[in-house]
Amino acid sequence: MATSLPDLLSARYSDAPETPDIAALQGMAARGSCRDFTDHPVPDALLQTLCAVALASPTKSDLQQRDIILLKSAECRASLAQLVSGQAWVASAPMIAIFCGNNRRQRLLHQWHDVPFANDHLDALVNAAADAAIALGAFVTAAEAVGLGCCPISAVRNEAQAVSEMLHLPDHVFPFAGLAIGFPSAPPPISKRLPLAVTVHTDRYTEDGLRKAVADYDTTRPYAAQRFPDLFGMSDTYGWSDDKVRQYSQPERADFGAFIRAKGFTLD
Repeated sequence: MATSLPDLLSARYSDAPETPDIAALQGMAARGSCRDFTDHPVPDALLQTLCAVALASPTKSDLQQRDIILLKSAECRASLAQLVSGQAWVASAPMIAIFCGNNRRQRLLHQWHDVPFANDHLDALVNAAADAAIALGAFVTAAEAVGLGCCPISAVRNEAQAVSEMLHLPDHVFPFAGLAIGFPSAPPPISKRLPLAVTVHTDRYTEDGLRKAVADYDTTRPYAAQRFPDLFGMSDTYGWSDDKVRQYSQPERADFGAFIRAKGFTLD
């Protein structure tokens, strides 16, 4: 298994940059989504420390529009696992955290100071979602640095209303993503990423060579299971782009906009 930074990046990218072996970056380069955990619980003190570190991450204009809900109750974790159907591994995770976007506190500040809230439009949602995403990424980085494994659970938005009710989320607070946390039973695999040539741009966005790069990338990302074979049949060359196209050929979270509006957000 690769351990040096150059080897780890070469395992991830077909066009990995030349780099010295920077030990502090090895863990981030080696990371992978962990879905198999030991039974060892994550200590409460460590969870609180990770939350503190994650919430020290950047936030738009110091608004701090994110919250973390730790599902310490096995019953709560089991309920969430039922909601995110098709992901049975979630039920066995030693800990699950729900990262929420929170635009409510900002609005409460305006009430308390008796000052109108003048930005009731789409950006209020985007700001809160971005804050939650930044905290999620920081939590994952911190958790993996101390030997934990993590896997984000975007499927909480499949049943956003039910998750919101389970967590008693008020208006202008919404579930952004879940995160399974625990001690990994084995090192998670390194997933290859799209080449940097098509995802890192200089001065302007381009799509030069994108189609060929994706086709070449597909050959490095074979999938054992194929989605919706009844609709599409079985492919002999089923790769990343085939999987993503099939995934988004079917409606998913079509009611999320209605849920967000019902939470009080204006999406103009």
